[in-house]
Amino acid sequence: MNKIGNTIKVKAVVTGVLLFHLFTFSPLNASAQTAKNVLDKAAATVTMKDGVKADFKMTGSMGSTSGTIIIKGKKFHATTPQASIWFDGKTQWTYVKDNDEVNIVNPTEAQLQTINPYNFLNLYKKGYDATLNSNGNSHVVHLTASSASNKIKELFITIDKKTYHPTQVKLLQGKKWTIFDVSNLKKQSANDAMFRFNAKDFPHAEIIDLR
Repeated sequence: MNKIGNTIKVKAVVTGVLLFHLFTFSPLNASAQTAKNVLDKAAATVTMKDGVKADFKMTGSMGSTSGTIIIKGKKFHATTPQASIWFDGKTQWTYVKDNDEVNIVNPTEAQLQTINPYNFLNLYKKGYDATLNSNGNSHVVHLTASSASNKIKELFITIDKKTYHPTQVKLLQGKKWTIFDVSNLKKQSANDAMFRFNAKDFPHAEIIDLR
């Protein structure tokens, strides 16, 4: 794959990982109390004070990839074969393995609407209708956008009835679906340095500061 192709795929991975993180912290409005209760319990399983770790597989229009993600509050660190991503709550570093380069950004409000997990707290207020269904041992929360301005048009969030761990997130942007399968969610002690890029670990990487 050429450099342009790699860059496009990495961007898809970055957006996808951030969206995955976003939806593990997705509260709903009061008009859907049953669905809200289920997602509140699911959110509690990934908001442990010391942090959590999970494996994920992302499938979308650019193909599929898998990796791990560590979450602690607003911070996260995700790793896939194509890229590593650090976010310390303000700054995001993305290391692209094939290009041996690091892109640094402080996301703008517009960018946060689609990639920052915590901007969903503002995003959902613009309007989603929610229904709660059952599928075997899982709850399935279905969200549909009630406003044409919402970038994310539709979601299905699957949650284990026993553990309340999110096991799958399926979301629609434009006409394209992205699916995350999540497994092995567990407590993971993480210090703050884990969510910041350390240049000493990548001595030959090209640093591209876009802030």
